Amino acid sequence: MEESIRQAVTTLKRNFAYLWFAALFIIILGESGGFSLTGAYADNVKVVYFTETIVILLTACCVPAALKLFAWIKKKITDVGISIDTAMREYVTWSSIRVVLLSLPVVAGIVCYYLMQSTSCILCACIGLTASLFCVPSEKQLKKDLMIDT
Repeated sequence: MEESIRQAVTTLKRNFAYLWFAALFIIILGESGGFSLTGAYADNVKVVYFTETIVILLTACCVPAALKLFAWIKKKITDVGISIDTAMREYVTWSSIRVVLLSLPVVAGIVCYYLMQSTSCILCACIGLTASLFCVPSEKQLKKDLMIDT
């Protein structure tokens, strides 16, 4: 039991680290000049407006969905009365989906920032990264969420 809990937490921490490494990788690529399209669409007002709107809407949908949807799923997992192993698999699956939901505005915001030099896009990426701090996985949190007694 303890081994499966540690394995689940390791998987969750790995997924969380991937989000931050992806963001840092894109930033390093953009700042080092490896991103050859930096500022390519900065002078096209229509493209900038459209892209900013998409990134803002993506952030406005994904961040609350990632934070609230997980609470509903946690309640469903604990109320149904399924086995601990199944509940843990569901928990890991939905935690991974939550990280993916948070990575969408982060990656889109950073990429669009470098394409359009738009501070609105980088702000959306920062919102996604800040929201991910509420999702830091830990063994204590997993046990609390799944109501596992030690």
